[in-house]
Amino acid sequence: MPSLSLQLQSLFFKYHLRHQLQTLTQTQTRDKFGTTSRPDHPSVPANPTFQNGVATKDLHIDPLSSLSLRIFLPETVLLKDSAFESSNVVYGGYTPPAGQRHRKLPIMLQFHGGGFVVGSNDTSCNDMFCRRMAKLCEVIVVAVGYRLAPESPYPAAFEDGMAVLSWLAKQANLAAVRRKGRGNSGNPQGIFDSFGSSMVEPWLAAHGEPSRCVLLGVSCGANIADFVARKAVEAGSLLDPVKVVAQILMYPFFIGSVPTKSEIKLANSYFYDKATCTMAWKLFLPEEEFDLDHPAGNPLVPGRGPPLKTMPPTLTIVAEHDWMRDRGITYSEQLRKANVDAPLLEYKNAVHEFATLDVLLETPQAQACADVITIWVKKYISLRGGEFSY
Repeated sequence: MPSLSLQLQSLFFKYHLRHQLQTLTQTQTRDKFGTTSRPDHPSVPANPTFQNGVATKDLHIDPLSSLSLRIFLPETVLLKDSAFESSNVVYGGYTPPAGQRHRKLPIMLQFHGGGFVVGSNDTSCNDMFCRRMAKLCEVIVVAVGYRLAPESPYPAAFEDGMAVLSWLAKQANLAAVRRKGRGNSGNPQGIFDSFGSSMVEPWLAAHGEPSRCVLLGVSCGANIADFVARKAVEAGSLLDPVKVVAQILMYPFFIGSVPTKSEIKLANSYFYDKATCTMAWKLFLPEEEFDLDHPAGNPLVPGRGPPLKTMPPTLTIVAEHDWMRDRGITYSEQLRKANVDAPLLEYKNAVHEFATLDVLLETPQAQACADVITIWVKKYISLRGGEFSY
């Protein structure tokens, strides 16, 4: 059983979250441009210097919506024998200085949690978690600030997830054209379209390897990641050179009309109880579409996307004291039955968001979970392959 202090923190957290959702229910307005954050959630500004081994920057990639990105660039893109001194130096990107050795790193798309209605890609806890992933996995993390409900209900968040994957493909192709242009003329070519929304992003152009792309979703972000993985399978070569090689679903926000054992036994579980999460679903799904078996919440409803056997390798992480646990376990089982590499990790004495919530980020369980994710991710992003095993 979680400690007494954690139980008290859970009570205050649930009270605050329920108050937020009730306020949103009373004041909900539709807004196509949308919002990607809430004013009462502490955020951390981007820092383009390599602080603690990671530099960050924010991007707004769509002039017609609030969709935003935060890029986390680990300093390992610059090899140890480089003359470049990373500490406290703003890294501009583009082509590294002449003679400097540098690396191409895989890209990890990260989708934060918050029940589709709260949270952001720039909160202090999400910033810390993404920095941890960037350093441990040696990947460029692109944290997606998708539009929140009720201002932008379903399917806005799912469309934003797919829009970012398409943007990555466009970036890779623009960077390839830019390199070709410089090779012919000796000078870099500026490439952009309307409003500059598709200018070559320098950090990704210099260091990103989109053919090794990993999706990571936290809570409701896992639902978005799974949707994006399915759409990537359907798109196939249309997304070239982007290839989704694996996904991590951390305590997915799955639900359904027929209650599972964990939904009955743990309905009043820590931090996120079922009643509060159902409120979030009602804010996210349009009233005329509200159904607990909606494809956004139940990944196993008939006719949802491509066959499971075509899905990428999927690591699913669940917590013992989480009412959503059983559905994550069932989805992982179904993937394995379809011959997908889909290991399941169930953490004992753990709660929903045990590895990503601000008050739990520094716990041994959270750090151990990050280490396990690192080992499994490297199995699929390694260029040689096979030297890492799970």
